[in-house]
Amino acid sequence: LSVKFSDNHTVQQLNKKFRGKDKPTNVLSFPNDEEIPGVESDTTYIGDIILAKETVEAEAGEQSKSFESHLAHLLIHGILHLYGFDHMEDEEAEEMEALEVRILGGINIANPYN
Repeated sequence: LSVKFSDNHTVQQLNKKFRGKDKPTNVLSFPNDEEIPGVESDTTYIGDIILAKETVEAEAGEQSKSFESHLAHLLIHGILHLYGFDHMEDEEAEEMEALEVRILGGINIANPYN
């Protein structure tokens, strides 16, 4: 897994190129779908996460959350995407959000959806 902080401009360009959305977003996930030669299957590289620092900071302020708590939520959200979770359909969103809340609770971070 790699995690990169970037700026809104870079994330906007990636969001446009890969998702067809010409705007910055808080987090993007890029799963690795390829086998890595010479790497055992139980140590597979799962993918990349990129965060727009300015957007994450702004959202944290708007939502009256600490930057650290919001960042933890977005990292968990991004990692779940790398493992195939999504939120396009209501049922998928409910499953993903419940898992996020449970994981965040395990590290003493309040439910971000309240």
